[in-house]
Amino acid sequence: MRILLSNDDGYFAPGLAALERALSPLGTVTVVAPERDRSGASNSLTLDRPLSVRRAANGYFYVNGTPTDCVHLAVTGLLEVLPDIVVSGINDGANMGDDTIYSGTVAAATEGFLLGIPSLAVSLVAGEGAHFDTAGRVAADLVARFARERFSEPVLLNVNVPDLPHEQVCGQRVTRLGKRHKAEPVVKSSNPRGQTVYWVGAAGQAQDAGEGTDFHAAANGWVSLTPLQMDLTRFSQMDRIQRWLGAAQTK
Repeated sequence: MRILLSNDDGYFAPGLAALERALSPLGTVTVVAPERDRSGASNSLTLDRPLSVRRAANGYFYVNGTPTDCVHLAVTGLLEVLPDIVVSGINDGANMGDDTIYSGTVAAATEGFLLGIPSLAVSLVAGEGAHFDTAGRVAADLVARFARERFSEPVLLNVNVPDLPHEQVCGQRVTRLGKRHKAEPVVKSSNPRGQTVYWVGAAGQAQDAGEGTDFHAAANGWVSLTPLQMDLTRFSQMDRIQRWLGAAQTK
C-alpha cells in the first residue's frame, strides 16, 4: 500500500513523526510536508512564486508552501506512482466544527480528495500533545480497514482523537460537524517600533455540541469520524434566489 503523509504543523512536528511510525508497517510511506508551521492556511495554493522541495535527514520531503501545495505537488508531479491514500496530521489540537474551514490539516486531506484519492485528516483534540501514539493507532486502524475494504468513491474523513491513553478511548463514532460561537475579539498590541498590531483572537466555545456532533463525541472520550464534502452549494436557497432574480428582471 502506498501512503502519502502531510500536515500543517511542519515536517518537524512530533505528530507527523508519530503518524509515520504508526503507518509504516502498513506499506510504503512518503512524507511531503511544509517547511514550517502553516496552521490556519486552509486550502490555499501558492501561485505567485515557484516552490522548492527539499529532503530532510530523516527522508521527509519538505516544501516552502502550504499543506495544499504539498499534496498537490506530490500527487501531480513529485511521486512516480499515485498514493492509495492521503493521511494528514497528526494535528496538535482539535479540528472540529468551523475549524475545518480554516484548518491546514483538513486542507491537505481535502486536496487528496479533490484529486480523487481517499483521504484522512487526523487531529489530537487537546493541546497537551500527550498521546500522539493513540491517534497514530487510530489512524493505522482506519488505513488498515481501508486496505481490506476500499470505498467505491473517494472519501474524506475528518478524525478527532481524544488526548487519552488508547485503552481509555471509548471507541469510534460517526458524527456531524458541530458549530462554535464566533471567535474572541482580536488582541491589540504594539510592536517594538510602537506600531499597532493585531493578533487574531481565540476560537469561540462550542455552540452546537449536542449528541451526534464531533464536539460531543470527543468530549465524552470517543473518536469522532466525520465524512466531509466539498460541494458548497446551498440547495435550499436555489429556488428563492431564482425567484429573487426573476422579480428583479421584471422591474
